[in-house]
Amino acid sequence: MPRFVAQALPPYAEGMRIGLLGGSFNPPHLAHRAISQFALKRLQLDQVWWLVTPGNPLKEHGALRALSERMAAARAVAQDPRIEVSCLESVIRTRYTIDTINFLRRRASGLRFVWIMGADNLAQFHRWQGWRRIAAQVPIAVIDRPPQSFRALAAPAAQALSHYRLPENQAAGLADRRAPAWVFLTGLKLSLSSTRLRNPDGSWKDGR
Repeated sequence: MPRFVAQALPPYAEGMRIGLLGGSFNPPHLAHRAISQFALKRLQLDQVWWLVTPGNPLKEHGALRALSERMAAARAVAQDPRIEVSCLESVIRTRYTIDTINFLRRRASGLRFVWIMGADNLAQFHRWQGWRRIAAQVPIAVIDRPPQSFRALAAPAAQALSHYRLPENQAAGLADRRAPAWVFLTGLKLSLSSTRLRNPDGSWKDGR
């Protein structure tokens, strides 16, 4: 593996259960950490990797801060040894989740991955590039984000994948499931979002 690619992958051991949380982290905030810690517990994961994307294909990039800035801020917010921050998508030159998952399944085949997303992302999952292939290759954990619940579960992707949804009480075994498999996790009550923490000019609310 090229050295620069290896450096973009957090340290790991074979057989680990890894949650993948992708996003622009513009800015990162305490809800990202809370979601990660919630997933670590409910899914019985060893680590959660924050994959800081160069840019979300479904969002405007005018207010997007520099990747290095977002990476540094994410590390400052994470503050948990089980949460790793990675710029892998920039290194492998993609903005698409399907490319990232394909890469990780090739290069780290001994790991058991779970893709983590909020209910707001499930609501638009059918717009993601190769979303059916994503669902076919990695189990997915959806974290409830009221008031998005009804919209998310009624969305095209949730309906198309309804037969593969597991009961919430089976969440701890999701990483061991063969995809497609997904679970909708409730109980985390957070409304904080990166959008609400940005000023109209793209600066962050704390003045950065």
